[in-house]
Amino acid sequence: MTRDARLLFGTRVVRLFAYGFLSVVLVLYLAAIGLDERRIGLLLALTLLGDVVISFYLSTRADVIGRRRTLLAGAALMVLAASVFTATGNFTLLVLAAVFGVISPSGNEVGPFLPIEQVALAQTVSPGERTTVFAWYHLAGSFATAAGSITAGAFAEFLQQRGAGVVTSYRGVILLYGLLGIVLAISFLRLSEKIEPEQSDDGSSVSRSLLRVDRSRNVVLRLSALFALDSFAGGFVVQSIVAYWFYTRFGLRPAVIGAIFFGANLLGGISALAAARIARRIGLLNTMVFTHLPSNLLLILVPLMPNVELAITVLLLRFSISQMDVPTRQSYVIAVVDPAERSAAAGITGIARTTGAALAPLAAMPLFASTRLQWLPFVIAGGLKVIYDLALLRAFRKTVDAE
Repeated sequence: MTRDARLLFGTRVVRLFAYGFLSVVLVLYLAAIGLDERRIGLLLALTLLGDVVISFYLSTRADVIGRRRTLLAGAALMVLAASVFTATGNFTLLVLAAVFGVISPSGNEVGPFLPIEQVALAQTVSPGERTTVFAWYHLAGSFATAAGSITAGAFAEFLQQRGAGVVTSYRGVILLYGLLGIVLAISFLRLSEKIEPEQSDDGSSVSRSLLRVDRSRNVVLRLSALFALDSFAGGFVVQSIVAYWFYTRFGLRPAVIGAIFFGANLLGGISALAAARIARRIGLLNTMVFTHLPSNLLLILVPLMPNVELAITVLLLRFSISQMDVPTRQSYVIAVVDPAERSAAAGITGIARTTGAALAPLAAMPLFASTRLQWLPFVIAGGLKVIYDLALLRAFRKTVDAE
């Protein structure tokens, strides 16, 4: 890999470690400072909706503003959010920080980073190698999220054993999240001009329309609608909410919850490598759909398990195949849109996913607050994801599956 590609893998690791680190304790922290489930759900929704607005502006204009500048702006917003969350428990200030900053309740990508890094990486490899590079890129992020998840729980308990209160220990996690944002900014400063957009073969410039896509508009809008449905479903069971479910349902400690998500993210990352090989045989679209369907059925089964051991087992089985669609989805978007519109297309489809996920916590948290209905978000999420898979296959089965 080129120096820039290695740096982009490194920034992916730092960022996803930070996201996994934060997501394990985020909802626990909000509950510990006195927020009820409805306000927590509202805050999570506004967190993701704010990310939609910021990410839409930054990612669709990255090729005009400059990719390095855009990435630096995202890192600065991470630091801003962490600073406010660490300093205060005032709900209004937390909402403002969540809306204008970058906070990941799910442990997954938020902000303008992913689409810009994907397109920059795509410039460094041939089309035939793209899915494999994205698979390793996803694997690196999954390992980092897993490491962050297990470290957060252990770190919070370490602080508590040294005399820190529960709230103080969680704030310690959030403070480190902000420090990792600074590390990320320093890494972005080391990127070269080679990650900036290339001039297209026909000499055309970046589109100046609102969405920054013209020739690829139809396919981008159709993919965005489907991705929004998938993420809306996933928003019912984001990592921080499932961590809260394990805490309230089985009384698990943060360190144990962190260990669960360490294993889950580890399995998810490893499965991405298998996805690249499968895609070479059956195509990107088929890999996206036929690995995703069984994982959704497993998701529905998680809350139906009679004990914590079986619930953890089914969750881990689900993660062992649920992430195979991620590198193939990323590669598919890059493959089917006009090369000059890849940054905007990746940004728009990513924002569609964030928008869908932003709405779900408003409905999910009140359900988790009811002991009798805690199973329902899992069923809703799994059912909607099945609908997404079938709709995706029907809508794009005739589209050329460029590898």
